[in-house]
Amino acid sequence: MNRRLAALLLPVLLLVAGCTTEPGPGPVPTAQGDTRPSPFADCAALTSVPPSAGPDTPAPADSAGPLVGQRLPDLVLPCFTGGDNVALAEVRGPAVVNVWASWCPPCREELPAFQRLAERADGRFQVIGINSRDRRTGAQSIGEDFGVRFPMLYDQGDSVQSAVERNAIPMTLFVGADGRIRHLDVSGALDDASLADLVRRHLGVRVTA
Repeated sequence: MNRRLAALLLPVLLLVAGCTTEPGPGPVPTAQGDTRPSPFADCAALTSVPPSAGPDTPAPADSAGPLVGQRLPDLVLPCFTGGDNVALAEVRGPAVVNVWASWCPPCREELPAFQRLAERADGRFQVIGINSRDRRTGAQSIGEDFGVRFPMLYDQGDSVQSAVERNAIPMTLFVGADGRIRHLDVSGALDDASLADLVRRHLGVRVTA
């Protein structure tokens, strides 16, 4: 009886408290015979400086934390769309890096706001996704249904969360023009206004909310 009650309560607790990397399903390869094109952009430009990137600005005092000033983790991840793998530490800023999974309700809630942010970036910074500990088919469907088009990396496990020692998802990293982390956000689903504020404060770029 206790086991049955615990099983019924677990999904409710996840919705209330947000997601960690623990409850997600393990990764599976793309189904054989699935010829649907990836909804996401390719990753060829991720290690190039955004064309209209402005001068770098120092991290504000309220960004102090153990990761601020460090580079992105020294990990190599495949591009969801195919092509060459991407060395995460070589991703050029300014950039907003969103770590998400299709099984995480706050992730699904905020993804459209990240797509709108990518459209408003106007070449001044990059918006990049990392699909973590997920099924490729689930991420593919979310991209198609939600109209997510920005470049997407695929983390078969939770190597990014392990590298930054944050067992949480969604997670968003704000990376300066120097390639160093300015801020890490694990506050839950972000909307247009909060993203615009975070980009202004930590990347020094103004976008409309």
